[in-house]
Amino acid sequence: MRIESFQYSAFASRFPSSIRACTSACIIWCLIVCTSVVSAQTTTRTPRLGPKVVQGQHGIVVCETPVAAEIGGEILAKGGTAVDAAIATAIALQVTWPEAGNIGGGGFMMVAPPHDDVVCVEYRERAPLSTNKNSFVEWTDMHHPRVAGVPGTLRGLELAHQKYGKLSWSELVTPSVKIAREGFEVNEYLAASMNGVLRQKSLQNDPIFEEFRRVYCHPEGRPWQKGDRLVQPDLASTLQIIADDGADSFYEGHIAKQLVDEMSRNGGLITLEDLKSYTATVRPAIVGEVKGYAVYGAPLPSSGGITILNQLRLLEQLPLTRPESTAWSVENVHLLTEAMRRTFRDRAAYLGDTDFIEKPAHLLGPDHAARLASSVNLTKATSSASIANGIKLADDHESMQTTHFSVIDKDGMAVSNTYTLEASYGCRIVVKGAGFLLNNEMGDFNFKPGITNTKGRIGTEPNQIAPGKRMLSSQSPTIVKKDGKVCLVIGSPGGRTIINTVSEILVQKLFFDRSLAEAIDAPRFHHQWFPDVITFEDDEDGLFESMDAQLQRMGHETSHPANRQQGAAHGIEIDPKTGVVTGVSDARLGGGAYAVSP
Repeated sequence: MRIESFQYSAFASRFPSSIRACTSACIIWCLIVCTSVVSAQTTTRTPRLGPKVVQGQHGIVVCETPVAAEIGGEILAKGGTAVDAAIATAIALQVTWPEAGNIGGGGFMMVAPPHDDVVCVEYRERAPLSTNKNSFVEWTDMHHPRVAGVPGTLRGLELAHQKYGKLSWSELVTPSVKIAREGFEVNEYLAASMNGVLRQKSLQNDPIFEEFRRVYCHPEGRPWQKGDRLVQPDLASTLQIIADDGADSFYEGHIAKQLVDEMSRNGGLITLEDLKSYTATVRPAIVGEVKGYAVYGAPLPSSGGITILNQLRLLEQLPLTRPESTAWSVENVHLLTEAMRRTFRDRAAYLGDTDFIEKPAHLLGPDHAARLASSVNLTKATSSASIANGIKLADDHESMQTTHFSVIDKDGMAVSNTYTLEASYGCRIVVKGAGFLLNNEMGDFNFKPGITNTKGRIGTEPNQIAPGKRMLSSQSPTIVKKDGKVCLVIGSPGGRTIINTVSEILVQKLFFDRSLAEAIDAPRFHHQWFPDVITFEDDEDGLFESMDAQLQRMGHETSHPANRQQGAAHGIEIDPKTGVVTGVSDARLGGGAYAVSP
């Protein structure tokens, strides 16, 4: 089999809205790497050329980097399952997209076997056993080993492989050993990413980041440029150990000792006991019907599944109409914002790790979305403070870097997975001699118990720190079925904005019947209860700025940060009539897309 790469396309002319829906003959795998809130990225960005689109019926991989997409595609070409390809792509993103790709973080992998229920392999990071709800009350430094949660990525990938893999573990990891050892060509997106973080004064001067500088600074002491070669020998050695000895080497072996030594050197909290006791879990997916589709999302401790499903169910009961000439209308922005406002309030009030809190079953009951919808004024904004309802408000956040990828194989297995380091490059601590970054996921807990404010800090009880607890996530890997067959796999990076990015794409697809390429390329916006403001993506056509006066008359506050990008979604859809499978890679952060053909 060969792997074909498809170039950027003028998607609107090539892929009409009829390209959608489902077939059981294909497997869709969507792996979302999320470090945090990628969506509010405000740095200077590279030119956006439009989504990459590929088609084929023998397997597709869409993800953040062309190299990782090719590695995943080669696994499919060798006869690997979608899960095999997902594992290979995830490891390759550690090498080729270090700001978010990881073995030092955690996430969620949705798996839809051809003839079985959709499940979620959950491998979210955990709080070290030495922590409690007050451990970070006065803590402000989010780039420190103390804020690293116990990583889950390798245990999650291992569990998925045991249940759904076909090729050997070594076959899945070894390609990334090669590209780490020999290097790969840096593209303009990775160059911009590394230069951006290395420009920060703390990264240049603080001794705690000495290993980061050694690993990621250009060997000639200049900024990275497109065409340069990034070589990572320490990471290659680490991945070789993982290829040979499996995930145990990370949690109990030589790599575990390296990680704990890093903690001891610089005041981190993770111990050998924390690593050894870590387990990944297979959990049932969140599922509900929307517009005749079955929408499957990640369960708690991901807030994505519940929050997205409730947004869509709420919107079903409101008069959304498809605009003819633009992606969004003022009326639709208003109604989506009201749905976001209410469901993010629920997120703060009820959601956390269900190993520690009572499951909020009422949120998925048939009447909850109807009650929320009945409170929406169709022409006037609701004050966020007015729906606090028992959450005491004091008079800032999840970060912005994540990555997502989707894979489809020829047999019908679908996977949607998100994993993250939290902020861009996590806590910026590279484990000495091991070549990989650690997350700063402790920042996803509610650091200050009882303090919720109008700037976006949440202090509610469900997501307060406890030993071994998993922090609440916004990762939203999603699989959609029609008549029992997978028809769409989607996800995005972006911290709290992930939820709204995915919802907006699903509205475009399920409500407005647009092609996936159109839905992914459409401009985006975000509201998260507090701060009580709609934050818009910096769209080139000025669509959102043209809405300002009308939205403000309705009572909304609006914000238009320069160069803001929201998410980087990568998805796959299937035409129910032809069986043609279309993969779409978001170009906001580059993107890679490969289709496997005979």
